[in-house]
Parts: sequence; C-alpha cells; structure tokens
Amino acid sequence: MAISLKNIKLPKGATHKPKRRGRGESSGLGKTSGRGNKGQLSRSGGGTRLGFEGGQMPLIRRIPKRGFYNKFRKEFSIVNVRDLAVFSANDVVDKEKLFEKGLIKSKSEPVKILGEGNLEVALTVKANKFSKTAIEKITKAGGKAEEI
Repeated sequence: MAISLKNIKLPKGATHKPKRRGRGESSGLGKTSGRGNKGQLSRSGGGTRLGFEGGQMPLIRRIPKRGFYNKFRKEFSIVNVRDLAVFSANDVVDKEKLFEKGLIKSKSEPVKILGEGNLEVALTVKANKFSKTAIEKITKAGGKAEEI
C-alpha cells in the first residue's frame, strides 16, 4: 500500500495527551493547576505585554531610529527604454501591452518610463510619467511619448 495523507500515521511517542489541570490534589496538577501561589502569573489574564522589560526602557525605544516613511508616496511600475525593444515598429505601447509582455506586474500601479538603454524602433508610448532622457530617446528613435 502506498503512503498518502489518508493513511499516514505518526510514530509512537510523537503525540502526548494534554495535561489535565485542576482535577483534584492527587492528580499532581490540582488546586493551583501548576501556577504556583499568588503573583501576577497565577492570575487569569496575568503576564506582561510583548516587549515589556519590567519598567526598564525597552530595547525598541533604546535603539536609535533612522529615516522617514512618506505615507503619501506614489509607487510606480518602472520600465526602461531598453525593455521596449520587444515591441515591433509603429506599435502603440500602453499599460495593457506592457502587462501582456510581462514588463509590469500590475495594471493598477501607474507606469513610469526611464531612459536606461537605447531604443532602435519607433514607438508611440503611453505612460503616466517619463524621465527627460526617456522622452529624448523615444523621440530620437522616431516615436512619441504621451503622458496619460
């Protein structure tokens, strides 16, 4: 019989029965149920929050903070001019075509064309943003750069 998830069994001793607490003195875990006598940890809901160091200044507040997180930033899908070489001459390149060719991962993000590399084919490129060098290289190849 082949082993599959239906008939697989754990080896002997791999599982243990749970401890039955509070079931009388003679069980070994009666009365205080293994929590000891009094104190914060003996109470229900007792214990401290994550990162609490007994009143000492916690590590997360002791270490220096660096940088700045701009919550209003715009994330762009980046495409370089050299990547546009996969298209044939006089094509109209937009977000849909870039997604079909696998040059961008998401249609929801705005697209920015950067000027890395060279372009030999005349294309009409439609995107949300262009760098200055990208516009130069697209027009130099005989194409057009149109901002949406």
